[in-house]
Amino acid sequence: MSRHSLIIPGRAPPSGGNFAFCFQSVSVPVGFAKGTKMRRPHLLISGAWLLHAIAWFLPIVKGGVTVPHGLPGWQAFRVAACSVWPYDDFRTDEWYNAVLSTLGAATTLLFIFGSVWVVSRGSYALRRASAWIATSAFIINAHWYVLFGSDRKDLRIGYFLWWFSFLALAIGLFDLSRQKADNQQL
Repeated sequence: MSRHSLIIPGRAPPSGGNFAFCFQSVSVPVGFAKGTKMRRPHLLISGAWLLHAIAWFLPIVKGGVTVPHGLPGWQAFRVAACSVWPYDDFRTDEWYNAVLSTLGAATTLLFIFGSVWVVSRGSYALRRASAWIATSAFIINAHWYVLFGSDRKDLRIGYFLWWFSFLALAIGLFDLSRQKADNQQL
């Protein structure tokens, strides 16, 4: 990470009891310097995290009882995971619905825990692989839109924010891995 020098007010050591104000130079990372812009990958990834977090509290699908206008995201996660983590009286009717719902819940867990770790500690190769995983998660989670068929009008804003958060994360991770690769070649 490159650094900038800033001149900030400070105090000189006492000399004969006289405290004189002086200025000292300190070195700070570029990301913390005033006027520094957030890079595109970090903006996309932060936006993806924000979309995902907001989706947990917005209605996902019409017909919920917790939120008047639909099932909130956190409860939709529990319903999607009901094949492996029983929740009230919810059951999946077909085996492929059970598999797709469980995969959808797993992608959410990967998003929450995996993306934070990959962005903060991941290598170039891991970030690239995670970008492909996020892309796959976006495609897998399209099954809700496809399988709802004529009832897809019942999907609410929370679903679309949740779904597109995977796309934004994938694009951000692809950009981040490309930038890191470019920096390593220099």
